[in-house]
Amino acid sequence: MDYDALRHFADSWGLVYMFGIFLAVILFLLRPSARQRAVDAAQIPLREGAMEIGHD
Repeated sequence: MDYDALRHFADSWGLVYMFGIFLAVILFLLRPSARQRAVDAAQIPLREGAMEIGHD
């Protein structure tokens, strides 16, 4: 496989592959069961005692 063939493959199917990965990540993050985990992660800095860590 020479450079031109590899370049043509990457230009065509590489783009399709990367778009598929992008869609998979978006669908994974937007699934209904992920909502509560996202809310919990967003509240970590606001929890009581979060600011006290590291202070003596």
